[in-house]
Amino acid sequence: MALTVTTYDHTSPRAARGKASGSVSGPVDCRKAKCVALTFDGGPSPTTPGLLDILKREHLHATFFLQGKGHIAKYPQIVRRIRDEGDEIGNHTWNHKVLTEIDTADARHELSSTQDAIERITGTKPVLMRPPQGRTDRDVAKICRELGLAQVLWSVTAKDYETTDSALITKRVLEQTHRDGIILLHDLHKGTVPAVPGILKALRQRGYTIVTVSQLLAPAKPQPGMVYRP
Repeated sequence: MALTVTTYDHTSPRAARGKASGSVSGPVDCRKAKCVALTFDGGPSPTTPGLLDILKREHLHATFFLQGKGHIAKYPQIVRRIRDEGDEIGNHTWNHKVLTEIDTADARHELSSTQDAIERITGTKPVLMRPPQGRTDRDVAKICRELGLAQVLWSVTAKDYETTDSALITKRVLEQTHRDGIILLHDLHKGTVPAVPGILKALRQRGYTIVTVSQLLAPAKPQPGMVYRP
């Protein structure tokens, strides 16, 4: 998953916080704490409830970038559970098409269909999206501005779509994680959810506070069209 050369407006979580004023609502202020955001793409799936059990047990929240076809449409009850347990929901398109390789009408449909499906289930439209493969450009940013979506990339990937080895997934995450990072995982892959308890334990031992993307940005608010990348 290579990120594209930038031709769009982007900023880091740290820079966004630095330009914002005001207090942070909630228990964590990432201006002071050593934070890292935990995110999961491509769900919900049959493995998601087990992940939610882990997060609930650990009193943690993550950001879930949900996909439409075969996921949101198939497991609305899991989407409701994600909402009910206080985790953050983002948009990961309907068919997982690379948005920079399709026309603007199709790209808009990929995002708006997912927005509408999530709103029907949860009552709220997401304010965050993650472009498939991290591929974005000015045209995608324009569509996101129109739909009220900020774009969220990442700094840590375990490439868990390539392996079922939970120990390897854990090793890759820990090797890449730094303060204000954004971790990308996929809860639908076999080795990922079993790796999560060990990842969480190791990160806490290293002094990290694990947060959602919006918590990482606070007191800044996600700006539609902007790309956030550590």
